[in-house]
Amino acid sequence: MVAHLPRAPPASSLPLSRVWREIQGSNNWENLIDPLSPILQQEITRYGNLLSASYKGFDLNPNSKRYLNCKYGKKSLLKESGIHDPDGYQVTKYIYATPDININPIQNEPNRARWIGYVAVSSDDSVKRLGRRDIVVTFRGTVTNPEWMANLMSSLTPARLDPHNPRPDVKVESGFLSLYTSSESESKFGLESCREQLLSEISRLVNKYKDEDMSITLAGHSMGSSLAHLLAYDIAELGLNKRRGEKDVPVTVFSFAGPRVGNLGFKKRCEELGVKVLRITNVNDPITKLPGFLFNENFRALGGVYELPWSCSCYTHVGVELTLDFFDVQNISCVHDLDTYISLVNRPRSSKSTVAEDNFGSNFFNKTSQMMFPKGQRRALRLRNAATKAAYLIGSVSNHMMYCNIF
Repeated sequence: MVAHLPRAPPASSLPLSRVWREIQGSNNWENLIDPLSPILQQEITRYGNLLSASYKGFDLNPNSKRYLNCKYGKKSLLKESGIHDPDGYQVTKYIYATPDININPIQNEPNRARWIGYVAVSSDDSVKRLGRRDIVVTFRGTVTNPEWMANLMSSLTPARLDPHNPRPDVKVESGFLSLYTSSESESKFGLESCREQLLSEISRLVNKYKDEDMSITLAGHSMGSSLAHLLAYDIAELGLNKRRGEKDVPVTVFSFAGPRVGNLGFKKRCEELGVKVLRITNVNDPITKLPGFLFNENFRALGGVYELPWSCSCYTHVGVELTLDFFDVQNISCVHDLDTYISLVNRPRSSKSTVAEDNFGSNFFNKTSQMMFPKGQRRALRLRNAATKAAYLIGSVSNHMMYCNIF
């Protein structure tokens, strides 16, 4: 008689304290995405809300003494931002980034460091529920004009974050890298770079809680997602999450509406280092298709087998994707809005906020092109139609968000 061992219960039926490693991506979120695990859904929402404080706290009033800084002190930020259970985390450091671009002659906007997010650590009480000490870093998206200019620097450049092993094949978008590594060099008392601030604080916290189970969680929206990718790679490449004789501290990125950050070399190195990335995307959000709208991971190989010569120069997404689908013709910017992303995560996956006219237009285009053009020309027309639609969306979203200062 063969004895059958009882099956382990699925991760979604256990408390977070028992399955936190799976929720942080230890198994690449296998069997947790479709259908979406209630615990994962809860954690995506929680990190999204913590991330939203990076927007709610940012002071954009030019007449304010705190202009381009946080409106609140570290002890009150989460409470003032309306975060549920604000005592669950303590904010330990504010993070500032300096765009290495001077547009003062055009916009008369100071090119100085601006508040971009914060570092926080879970409280003693929340450790019991979370199952570990959680270090969180949040990054808001683009808001100011110099940040917009940094986004437009879409050339790939070697990251070279490890001085002992530059790895020239690991390339990232130059604008994001500049924002991550630039400091206020013009000022004698200027701030360190975003990178230096972060590595210093994370090293301090990892050492402080070295005897506890721990996770490092990075949450970013739009441009902030790119900084989260860079920091995750940086931490793992430098070995800041390594523990002698023990498991490495998991490094996880929750990316909301994030663009591509680097090339195939960057993606492969992140995977080798064990960096986990969950990308929450909207199929109608053009930002998630940039940079590399045409030359990306889908154009690297011929027939999925033969690597093409330009594959190393193609932008490539990292990680696992959780796809949402929403669109509102009356408010185009909602396709990229963080609050909309968070609310959609909590709706049934089958529900879509799409526009019937948009689908009708696509179907009409497909039918008429079949009747009027040969097969080869139809493919070219489909690509041109897709490019035109993407350009329209990008322009509409960008213009609306620059006007509202929310991208």
